[in-house]
Amino acid sequence: MRAAVLREFGGPEALAVADIDIPRPGPGEVLVRVRASSANPVDGLIRRGVANPKLTLPAVIGSDVAGEVEQVGPGVTDVAVGDAVYYTSELVSGGGAYAQYHVAAAAIVAPKPSTLSYPEAAAIPLAGGTAWEAIVRRLNVLPGQTVLVHGGSGGVGSFAVQFARAAGASVLATAGPDHQQLLRDLGATPIDYKSEDFIQVARAHTDGAGVDAVLDTVGGENLAGSAAATRAGGRIATILAPDGRLDDLYQRNQTLYGIFLTRERRRLTEMTPLFDRGVVRPQIAEVMPLDDIVAIHRRLDEGHNAGKLVVDVP
Repeated sequence: MRAAVLREFGGPEALAVADIDIPRPGPGEVLVRVRASSANPVDGLIRRGVANPKLTLPAVIGSDVAGEVEQVGPGVTDVAVGDAVYYTSELVSGGGAYAQYHVAAAAIVAPKPSTLSYPEAAAIPLAGGTAWEAIVRRLNVLPGQTVLVHGGSGGVGSFAVQFARAAGASVLATAGPDHQQLLRDLGATPIDYKSEDFIQVARAHTDGAGVDAVLDTVGGENLAGSAAATRAGGRIATILAPDGRLDDLYQRNQTLYGIFLTRERRRLTEMTPLFDRGVVRPQIAEVMPLDDIVAIHRRLDEGHNAGKLVVDVP
């Protein structure tokens, strides 16, 4: 099979498409014919040897999969050959999704949203699952509340804005000047982080009280500022390690949640109805072929993509 193989840690050029053996499913596993994958920031961290420095090389990396079940291993009864599925793979082995075939535990595989194409579905699992974990499960966003999303035009952020809007919340979201219209299209009040102070905007928008909840997908000093932008007793979630002084956090009795995505089927099945009804749509920056994996990772490293970079697997 064709796969993007990482032979040494480094830049995008460390990846090369090559022919390797098709993996075989063991007990409790399924073999999936991958139709599409997507590029996530964690894939770049793995490629550079930051996120998983003990990864045995050469290895196939990549996290998200949308495809069809080709074979089921012993003991698998709830997934069948021919099922259209989507999921995000475990990172311990590097993921392995940038390939024509992928083996995964049946327990993390979910039915693909029936209204979406394979490239659209491949844009969802990791980024969408992270946003769902933060907005719905941890922050428990409710109708009438106000939510601030940092990085609202990115992969996780664009899902978070839509999930919060679907929950009935008013959403403020930060992005660069080129992505302000996308935030409006998603239903958010845009904040240009280069020219506006998000703390001032959040307080002005809430008559000085502060927002009910914040999701930080950017990191750095944003978390400390987010505490100042959040009301007393409010909630903050971050997908990155906290940085800066957090005096406001404890002085205002706020709750901080760290979000690290575990792999499970239930989260995907919880999200799927919103995609099937068209309430939430994946935002795709570009669909590029597997053979362009080096160019895809160059784009990934540059950042500031509006939506997800999707890998089409022929």
